[in-house]
Amino acid sequence: MPEMPTKLAEIVEEFAAAPRDLVLEMLLEYADVIPPLPVGVDREGMEQVPECQTSFFLRAEVNPDRTVSTIFDCPPEAPTTRAFGGILAEGLDGASAEQVLAVPDDLYQRMGLAQAISPLRVRGGTAILARLKRQVREQAG
Repeated sequence: MPEMPTKLAEIVEEFAAAPRDLVLEMLLEYADVIPPLPVGVDREGMEQVPECQTSFFLRAEVNPDRTVSTIFDCPPEAPTTRAFGGILAEGLDGASAEQVLAVPDDLYQRMGLAQAISPLRVRGGTAILARLKRQVREQAG
């Protein structure tokens, strides 16, 4: 049974071990991790995540070597939502399709975010992960 990528597991542990009052601050640091959209890519070919309070778009691509590439787009005015994408962008970098599918659906609860941010925001983050995994599942066959 594949496990979630080591990088993502380390991020989860770091958050879970952090004092509650630092969690939000730590989360917001990930808002800057999302790279700008690659040249020639726009929201046209991306899926919108309507569960997020702000416009969030994503695309996952399973490469020929079975690694997954992710593309996220979210306005800078939505740092919490951007941070969810940032955590996935960093934590899933270089991961295989199997590892991405092994990420637990309650990832953000495991990180202790449910105590630090509103349930609505946690639901948005969970929806981002669910859609990403669905895209990977559809392509991985």
